[in-house]
Amino acid sequence: MDNNAIRIALIGDYDPQVTAHQAIPVALGMAAEHRGANVQFEWLATEQINAQTALEHFAGFWCVPASPYRNVDGALRAIGFAREQQHPFLGTCGGFQHAVLEYARNVMGWTDAEHGETSPNAKRALLTPLTCSLVEAVDSIHLVADSLIARAYENTEIHEGYRCRYGVNPEFEHELLSQQLRAVGHDSAGDLRAVELSGHPFFVATLFQPERAALKGTLPPLVRAFVEACARQQP
Repeated sequence: MDNNAIRIALIGDYDPQVTAHQAIPVALGMAAEHRGANVQFEWLATEQINAQTALEHFAGFWCVPASPYRNVDGALRAIGFAREQQHPFLGTCGGFQHAVLEYARNVMGWTDAEHGETSPNAKRALLTPLTCSLVEAVDSIHLVADSLIARAYENTEIHEGYRCRYGVNPEFEHELLSQQLRAVGHDSAGDLRAVELSGHPFFVATLFQPERAALKGTLPPLVRAFVEACARQQP
């Protein structure tokens, strides 16, 4: 094993048919080449993540698209580790949804928070169907100027693609974003599309899928920034 390698955990259940899962290794490879670093990634199937999983061996964590996951608790455990231990974290699409869910349960104390895809009748369904399903949609996104994501893109206006049907329930959004979790990206309709965690070196989650740019030969700026954050995490 290369002790200088940047080890990244991919939280999710790998499916070769999922476009984002095809794109992520390409995006990480491009980011590694750009930095001149050895980046190694490992898929962590959610049903295999438990109290004995050696999460401390990873420099960073990327919670990937294609939920519902086979084991929500496993995904939330890994996200919580990255949040609490200050390891770089990136969540895209389903990763955004579960990052918000983990924060709601374990920081806000909303133990009854659920994902509406798997618990549609929950009293506190934190993630609910979007007004317009964002399946193979592309939209403009306005970024907060001093955010990590805006620094990564070197811009406050970007265009990105989605394959998503669930977002933050507007009923809980204001209170959810009243503490460390910060809204940093909204779409053309003003709907929440990206969040960051204040006081964390790199904790960014987007409802869109920036990794898809890699399949068109473009290094995704957010993936580059994530890998750079992971490199800084190395001992």
